[in-house]
Amino acid sequence: MSKTKKKPDPRRLTAFGLIDRYLLRLLGWPLAGCLGLTVIALLLERVLRLLDLLSQSSARFDYVTQLALNLVPHYLGLALPVAFFVALFIVISKLSDGSEIDALLAGGQSLERVAAPFVCIGLALSVFSIGVFGYVQPYSRYAYRAVMHAAVNAGWNGRLSGGAFIDDDGSMMTADSADLSGQTLTRVFIRRPDAAGREELITAASATLQVAPDGKTVTMRLKSGRRIGNDARGAYRSLAFDDLTTQAPLKAAAGLLRARGGDERELTLGELARQANSPNPVVPKATLWAEFYGRLARAAFLPFLPLLAFPLGLAAKRGNRAPGLLLAGVLLLAFQHSLLLGQSLAESGRLAPIPAVGAPFLVFTGLAVWLFVGSRTRPGDTPISRLVLAMGAWFRRMIKLLQPKERAA
Repeated sequence: MSKTKKKPDPRRLTAFGLIDRYLLRLLGWPLAGCLGLTVIALLLERVLRLLDLLSQSSARFDYVTQLALNLVPHYLGLALPVAFFVALFIVISKLSDGSEIDALLAGGQSLERVAAPFVCIGLALSVFSIGVFGYVQPYSRYAYRAVMHAAVNAGWNGRLSGGAFIDDDGSMMTADSADLSGQTLTRVFIRRPDAAGREELITAASATLQVAPDGKTVTMRLKSGRRIGNDARGAYRSLAFDDLTTQAPLKAAAGLLRARGGDERELTLGELARQANSPNPVVPKATLWAEFYGRLARAAFLPFLPLLAFPLGLAAKRGNRAPGLLLAGVLLLAFQHSLLLGQSLAESGRLAPIPAVGAPFLVFTGLAVWLFVGSRTRPGDTPISRLVLAMGAWFRRMIKLLQPKERAA
């Protein structure tokens, strides 16, 4: 007698698929928006500092775009866990406010099943984070340093913008206006040392600039001007000219840029492992292993963020979003700084790399699992959620105490 296998109910499979797609669709735009806004905000702040740093020469502004692009992987890695958690918090709070979590639980879905698609996204982001932290960021970090080295050591490139000042190796030059190429100038003023080291001033109605083929000097052809300086006896001499040709040096790089790999943060995950297993690594082995495990811990923590976001997001149903987000920010900062502390302890030789980095990872992942497991029977009712409620009540009391004072003022 043959046994017939019971086919799965297609409606049940479709319902599960619909729930997953619905939850992921809710997460998509908040995650993209939070990640984009965070990266842009961090980049804008850094670009302002770069503009201030490289404002001494108009030619160096060309490097700002390259520097900003090389900073994107670094800030993307920093912003990813924060953006992921904020997006999770927004989605879970929305589901909780609309009683959709209660409806799913009443329909037979467990809290683990509701959190499953978010954990899957966390796993995908973990793989993405390993690619960014482990392979893209080391190259972009070295490229950033290479561009910064070129910008800091770059001298005058033979071009000048109107109204700009070129101050290079004791010489100063400016012009009222310049063409689009920056090589045809009007109303030029130059102050520089002459061959004997004495200061001389040159003014001209116009000038043309041309860089020599060797890239070491620039030829200046000055028209209708005056040259003023001191002679050997200290007396002033003035020379009017119709056409004067002179040369100015282009400053060479102050030093050569070292090869990639002198810093452990410039090594990929594979290079960190190979260097740590080599007999004579450039960087100490403890530092290499601490960096290796630190990158893996940051990436592996992402799938646990939904487990931490669910208790806090469900607690926000009662209007406690600000305390919940504040507490989440404190926990994420504590995790990041505890990893940095563990890496520094491993680098100093006080702890082995695995326990130094693994202990903070296990503490925070264990906290996330404990809070989530505690939310299964009574969603949103955990020690952390009670702390969030207490913080919210304290904030409301403080607001009520401040309101009469504002009215009296």
